Amino acid sequence: MRTLYPVFRYPDARAAVDWLRAAFGFQVHAVHDAPDGTVAHAELVLDTGMIMLGERSTSRPRPAEDDWALYVAVDDVDAHCARARAAGAEIIREPADTDYGSRDYAARDLDGNVWSFGTYRP
Repeated sequence: MRTLYPVFRYPDARAAVDWLRAAFGFQVHAVHDAPDGTVAHAELVLDTGMIMLGERSTSRPRPAEDDWALYVAVDDVDAHCARARAAGAEIIREPADTDYGSRDYAARDLDGNVWSFGTYRP
């Protein structure tokens, strides 16, 4: 059973759902529309993880690379990075092996959030 659900707010949540599917391989679990046709709440899954997202009505500054990042474990870092790059993700750290046995990379999504992907599974 999941116990942690990161929540994101995007200025265009519907575009974010489409982009997260194309770039990072998420699958749609649920999308609930608001009366105005925007996304009130969406749930996306990747392997055993889930994120939630919705609309954000105000702008915010772009987060710095070291403010925070969501780490997602994937089996093939290089293929995942290639998929993200092809979908237009800004790769901010190219795939590399770490001294603790993981292979990692980092990318920004369409709203500037930092995502780290790697093979490390604690």
